[in-house]
Amino acid sequence: MKKAFLQLHTAILLAGVTGVLGRLIHLNEAWLVFYRLLFTVAILWGLYAFSKTKTPLNGRAIRTMLGIGAVVGLHWVSFYGSIKYANVSVALVAFSSLGFFSAILEPFLLRKPLSWIELALGLLAVLGVALIFHFDTRYEKGILFGGVSAFLGALFTVLNKKVMERHDAETVTRWEMTGGLLTVTLILPFYLPLFGLGLEWPSFSDIGWLILLAWCCTVWAFKLSLRALEKISPFTVNLSYNLEPLYGILLAFALFQENREVQGSFYLGSSLILLAIVLQMVKVFAEKKR
Repeated sequence: MKKAFLQLHTAILLAGVTGVLGRLIHLNEAWLVFYRLLFTVAILWGLYAFSKTKTPLNGRAIRTMLGIGAVVGLHWVSFYGSIKYANVSVALVAFSSLGFFSAILEPFLLRKPLSWIELALGLLAVLGVALIFHFDTRYEKGILFGGVSAFLGALFTVLNKKVMERHDAETVTRWEMTGGLLTVTLILPFYLPLFGLGLEWPSFSDIGWLILLAWCCTVWAFKLSLRALEKISPFTVNLSYNLEPLYGILLAFALFQENREVQGSFYLGSSLILLAIVLQMVKVFAEKKR
């Protein structure tokens, strides 16, 4: 059990590191995601080639996973865009509005009752983001990108719920990452001119960070989560992932001194978001106990 918890929190820490790597890599957000997906897909299909288990799939299942992968690709572009136009801390705080979008999307897409408590907690997180946006307009574009990232992240999670009921995680990840790569490749000719960007090649240092991002923060983190699930309940795993923004922000403060770049409104808004997360955890624990 100790080993499982160590694996779980290593995976969460690696998820938090993705934001830090996004700042270390000097590529713009579109090329960063393209190369990340390129390396990730190469690794995943390489592992699959040597795998003894081959899962047959029909065309409809493949198209569904490729479509969800498109959402993932766009989600990553907007997430790293938020980092490039603001910083890691602001991007992670803006991304915390994901709960609000989830509360709205789940009733419509999964045909479940609307939870007014979850909606209220989501709005509390949005209020925290709005406070930062209102008092610190330097990061206007970064916060907007973060909001789009949160919406797409919530959409991806909701859409993935049904898919995960019918297919194993390795198959879903492999095809979704492939869908993300295809989508980002197709949008590059339109996205780059829109934001005044051009062709970029990764430097040697960028390639090193990209390999680390693809192997450790995507493939390895995914495997660690699966291994932890063998001993720990999905409830505990999902609850623990609320620590990801905290890990990422603390790393950004330690490595880049981003605490010097933000104003008091950042801490006020972050406190409201943290309060929303804590209240959600209390709610889930109370429901679990009942």
